[in-house]
Amino acid sequence: MASRRWFHPNISGLEAERLLMERGYDSSFLARPSSSNPGDFTLSVRRNGEVTHIKIQNTGDFYDLYGGEKFATLSELVQFYMENGGQLREKNGEIIELKYPLNCADPTTERWFHGHLSAKEAERLMLERGKNGSFLVRESQSKPGDFVLSVRTDDRVTHVIIRSQDNKYDVGGGDKFDSLSDLIEHYKRNPMVETSGSVVHLRQPFNATRINASGIESRVRQLHKENGCSNGWFWNGATGSNEGGVGRGKGKAGFWEEFESLQQLECRHLFSRKEGLRPENRAKNRYKNILPFDHTRVRLKDVDPNIPGADYINANYIRNEEGDGQTSGINTSGDFGSFNKCYIATQGCLPNTIQDFWHMVYQENTRVIVMTTKEMERGKNKCARYWPEEGEVTEYGGEWKVRALSRTSTTDYTLREFLLHGNKPCFTESRRIYHYHFQAWPDHGVPSDPGCVLNFLHDVNARQESIAASLASSGQTVPSIGPILVHCSAGIGRTGTFIVIDMILDQIKRHGLDCEIDIQRTIQRVRSQRSGMVQTEAQYKFVYLAVLHYIETVSQRMQAEQKSLHLGREYTNIRYKSETNATAMGDIPIPTCTATTLSTSAHFTLPTPINSLRPK
Repeated sequence: MASRRWFHPNISGLEAERLLMERGYDSSFLARPSSSNPGDFTLSVRRNGEVTHIKIQNTGDFYDLYGGEKFATLSELVQFYMENGGQLREKNGEIIELKYPLNCADPTTERWFHGHLSAKEAERLMLERGKNGSFLVRESQSKPGDFVLSVRTDDRVTHVIIRSQDNKYDVGGGDKFDSLSDLIEHYKRNPMVETSGSVVHLRQPFNATRINASGIESRVRQLHKENGCSNGWFWNGATGSNEGGVGRGKGKAGFWEEFESLQQLECRHLFSRKEGLRPENRAKNRYKNILPFDHTRVRLKDVDPNIPGADYINANYIRNEEGDGQTSGINTSGDFGSFNKCYIATQGCLPNTIQDFWHMVYQENTRVIVMTTKEMERGKNKCARYWPEEGEVTEYGGEWKVRALSRTSTTDYTLREFLLHGNKPCFTESRRIYHYHFQAWPDHGVPSDPGCVLNFLHDVNARQESIAASLASSGQTVPSIGPILVHCSAGIGRTGTFIVIDMILDQIKRHGLDCEIDIQRTIQRVRSQRSGMVQTEAQYKFVYLAVLHYIETVSQRMQAEQKSLHLGREYTNIRYKSETNATAMGDIPIPTCTATTLSTSAHFTLPTPINSLRPK
């Protein structure tokens, strides 16, 4: 079930209209309590620049729109009409679409708040990874606007309803508190007792990594604060460290805690890598212990079956599968829709793998290659040169010819254009390949400026989309463009960082600034497809900063568009400001995210009735 943050417990119809007109788009929506019929609800939807209000009846037995489909919960009703676009209509037959939920701000920035987490999922997480006394707070699924405190006590999880009324919070009609934080702090000091006599201790928070995208700044500040950094910190991308005045040094919390938790999770989920360990394939691996998982590895086709390991290359498909994180459905057909974006993550070429590399590029119909390492770093070869110089033609292994057509450079990257041609009868079609070589990543650490990475990703995706559109309209026998190929040296650190940032940005582009994102879980999902993706805490932190920078820039763009409506001007060229690539845009400043910007039980059990608990 998707997030329920579209429910706004304390707003009127006029406030709903203001929010939808200021922050929403056509087909943005929210739900709220009915002002005229207490107990009922209202669905407010922006359409054609106006807001339509739809009544939702709550009979006590079910929810419906005063007729039509009936649902057990408000969430199921909204989810149904989101997923079935033609079902919600005006009396005249005009369709009302629910596409973009306009989410309510979280009631707290505390990391123990988990939003729409279900009781089953809370139990699973806390029994797998929590300790006795671990606790979290989540939204009530049965009573929109209320919350649930879930606490692990020995080998089970107790659920306690937290009632929200008149901007106050209480448990079972007891003491009322101005905030969820105040309530939790009170019951930390004054434990509850179940009717059975068991004491419910709130010892340590079970922190969430999911956040509302638009609230990422608060989370970044919180994580930095927990890392032991003062408000005067600044980010040193070259070393991947925090530096500043008071509070200098890393604390074992915040970003470190989230990344360390990710490392522990990976240890539990190792998949087989037998193909990379075969004697005939060992020399094809740049690093002997960085091998592709068998279940997602790229298999070379149309190779000699009599040569052992001929189908092997150290590369994996990486799929952006929001939701359950399953990888068994990896699509290797080359048909990758915008909602199932696919990448290939691979190592930097060795001299003996260049032929296989170009074979993979052709086989997968890849047209865009992203290289995120220099050929040499600190005196060590990180990637063998697998391309010719401009104007030259080079043959690789007697199977592939690559002609270098052009070369252009920006401050941060070099773009090379190649013509790839195979010598086999089945590989004779010439293909134009675009090679984006990002050179602004330091030898160690991460870039000091997320803006240059975002601009680079923008250019890469614009090229991919342009080629995809061209192929779709050309009627060629190749059905669609293949995955973007990304590599560094090992194919996990910088490669994983680029891919994860792109995945998160795609999610925000599809679902809006108010969608929920989970950077840790996204990396965990990517790591289930190739081991070790996003290799260091500095890279993990950089993902957060890049996403924050993107959201700030998009927010500025939206403000500029609103301003342009009043001024009669159009702003179309806003890019991500960086120290090396700033774009002037009238008098609207574009934010930059450099260091000076931020100062900164095994089975389901029913929730414990609130009257079965009493303060100790």
